[in-house]
Amino acid sequence: MSEVKKEKKENGLVNILINVIIPSVILTKFSGEEHLGQQLGLVVALAFPIAYGGYDFIQKKKVNFFSALGLISVLMTGGIGLLNLNRQWMIAKETGIPLIMGLAVIGSQFTKVPLVRTFMGQILDLEKIDSAFKEKGHEDEFEKNLIKASYYLAGTFFVSAILNYVLAVRVLVGEPGTSEFNESLGTMTALSFPVIAVPTTIMVGIILFKLLNSIKSVAGLEFEEVIKQ
Repeated sequence: MSEVKKEKKENGLVNILINVIIPSVILTKFSGEEHLGQQLGLVVALAFPIAYGGYDFIQKKKVNFFSALGLISVLMTGGIGLLNLNRQWMIAKETGIPLIMGLAVIGSQFTKVPLVRTFMGQILDLEKIDSAFKEKGHEDEFEKNLIKASYYLAGTFFVSAILNYVLAVRVLVGEPGTSEFNESLGTMTALSFPVIAVPTTIMVGIILFKLLNSIKSVAGLEFEEVIKQ
């Protein structure tokens, strides 16, 4: 009898540690000339999220659109810092990534594979939900709810773009290639979790709650029945 290999769940604490805390500490405390220096400090700080993203891809053997954009964002941050480009490039990048995500979510609605389905498919058993709606005679109802969810999700990314812009303008100081810039980048990375990630997570939670509510009321499926284990 063949065994089905379950996808290993991502550890949230490890994720925050590698992608936020360690890079922030390196940039703010160890990128001065007395330690790693400006450029080496930036390289070491970015190595953690890049290595983690690469390892995650190798383990899961598939590309996640949002994770891929996150990795591209990290690589762009490194490129801007190492090439000593104007700080305006960094502000544009911080604003542009979530903006692209939001536009991609909306644009994908006109393709065969909407990104909201890909995103929700990592949390919910969509096949089971689709079948339940079909059995109840509401085949198109869940699809309509997903379309609504896609616009809410896109709106979440647009709000994130605004928050990113405000944070980058207010926190980033100095020019790339200087220890002052590295320290402010570390501060911005640390602040991005409470200022951007937490509100975004809350908004995504509200979208998911509304979706689960409709699943329960129309298809009669409970939370535990549709959430992927």
